Amino acid sequence: MPGGRHVAAVNSVSFDLAAGECLALVGESGCGKSVLASALLGLLPGNARTRGSALLGPGDRVDLLGAGETVLARTVRGRRAGLIPQSPAAHLTPVRTVRAQLEETVRELRDVPRGGLRAAGEAAAARAAFPADHLDRYPHQLSGGLAQRAATALALVGGAPLLIADEPTTGLDRDLVDRTVDELRGHTDDGHGLLVITHDLAAAERMADRVAVMYAGRLVEVADAPAFFGRPGPRHPYARGLLDALPERAFTPIPGLPPELDALPDGCAFAPRCERATGVCRTLPALTGGVACHHAEEAVDA
Repeated sequence: MPGGRHVAAVNSVSFDLAAGECLALVGESGCGKSVLASALLGLLPGNARTRGSALLGPGDRVDLLGAGETVLARTVRGRRAGLIPQSPAAHLTPVRTVRAQLEETVRELRDVPRGGLRAAGEAAAARAAFPADHLDRYPHQLSGGLAQRAATALALVGGAPLLIADEPTTGLDRDLVDRTVDELRGHTDDGHGLLVITHDLAAAERMADRVAVMYAGRLVEVADAPAFFGRPGPRHPYARGLLDALPERAFTPIPGLPPELDALPDGCAFAPRCERATGVCRTLPALTGGVACHHAEEAVDA
């Protein structure tokens, strides 16, 4: 960063994702969810550095964090790992129509002969509920919701074993949210892994098998979705607060704001906002048994 500062945007994150499983990554804006997704696909800015490994398998396993740009571009992106980006308009080619981009992607990833490209492109658009009468429009002619559906159609073309969906329901009305959720859930039912990053906890509840909660660049809880959204509920006070803030629940916002990543406290980063905080929270809790909190058992009993 400017002035030689270093910011740990994502720290000590570890999880696995099985074929046919959906993991929902949730948390407030700025907690590191999208940075994590970008790291997995080699899309971080040039001043970013990564350590650790991210193994994509089975078969010929590739370490996504250690692979070079050539490997990522030619063998991973689109083919083994698809991406629905958070800002779809920025990922669409501005000087080409949606139809042209879909047909090119179909040709590259599925080896469809030239004579079948038009039909295959239209089928890919229909899968993401992108209207056929908008296929010949350019990205700047699309609303935010249409751009989101175009990006979703492009991400699904290759049938990649891993799909990373970063806020895939942003800008969509409720009916299209439901359709997108069903399509993504169908992707996992076909045996693919899905990492979905979302603020839409209702959508996460419908599609996720497990939930991972991030706060200030770290995982604070990983739980099975039925237990997380039902009983016994979240074990971490922050995760419980996310659910309690929903209108259909307590509708009580979490007080305060997340810390700046370049000014994190030495201990639990959530402690300044947590009514359960005590002196022990001045030490950083490890992620043990699926939760990183000194008072997790108290949260379960509440």
